[in-house]
Amino acid sequence: MELKLKEYLSKIEFGELQRHENMAAVPLFFKDDGKIDYLTLKEALDKKAITINEVSAEGSVPELVVDVNTDINVLILDGEELFGAKQNRVLNASILLWGKSRTTIPVSCTEHGRWHFMSKSFHDSDNLASYRMRTAKNMSVSDSLKARRGYRSDQGKVWRSISDLQKEAKVFSKTSAMRDVFEAKTGDVQEYLRVFEQKPGQKGILIFINGDIAGFDMISRESAFCVYRDKLLKSYCIDAMYRKERDKQEPHLVKAKEFLNSISGCEGSKYKSVGKGDDCRFEGKDFTGAALEVDGEVLHMAFLKIA
Repeated sequence: MELKLKEYLSKIEFGELQRHENMAAVPLFFKDDGKIDYLTLKEALDKKAITINEVSAEGSVPELVVDVNTDINVLILDGEELFGAKQNRVLNASILLWGKSRTTIPVSCTEHGRWHFMSKSFHDSDNLASYRMRTAKNMSVSDSLKARRGYRSDQGKVWRSISDLQKEAKVFSKTSAMRDVFEAKTGDVQEYLRVFEQKPGQKGILIFINGDIAGFDMISRESAFCVYRDKLLKSYCIDAMYRKERDKQEPHLVKAKEFLNSISGCEGSKYKSVGKGDDCRFEGKDFTGAALEVDGEVLHMAFLKIA
């Protein structure tokens, strides 16, 4: 593999641990600046640089089509949710789309009870899939890649994750939409977000829930991380608030460093990305990982502990 995981992880530096309730966050910094320029999903949609639509009037649950209308690359993260059209979806992998392109992208449904148009095109939901949904989805996508079935998820597991989250949150949704849970719990989520400060130069975040490592995300550019930060935090805290334990452990930077050391030697598999570059997948006994690498640069890396 071109991606040297141990070398990449060795360049990550840790900030001071921040805590709220049963969740703790560690700001992450990376020594090398990203050289590849791109817009985030939110930036691209705000600038009308991209349009995202159903593949046809009939639609296809596991696929959408993206048209990039500018010369600038666009990064869409694994788990980012799109709402509108015939039903809400999340990305099955992080993808870099090149300028002036049309690409069919792999997605999963996050709204089980709707299959009719509410808008022509998709909008940014301002959410990522919840941490536990991301974990289950990523494991099934990795299995699909190994079986040469492409970037397909286990849609049943995704729907079960949403159903479990709705029950825990005590939120009823007419269409079983993940987004309805985030909307209903906006106030509770904001209580978490207010505590976790963004630091100059920060490009990633590592999360503890109940004192245990939940996972981490790294983005290649500080400006892009600024856009993605709240989405990433919400992905974790929407689960954390329903997993409070009385006898929780204490989070500590030593645990964070030990986790990165433990995954640094794991073997990975490389697959051609749907967009630019390669999708690198990693598996361990208690974690799942993925990284989008383009021209030797990691644009997004995420490792998630299996809860």
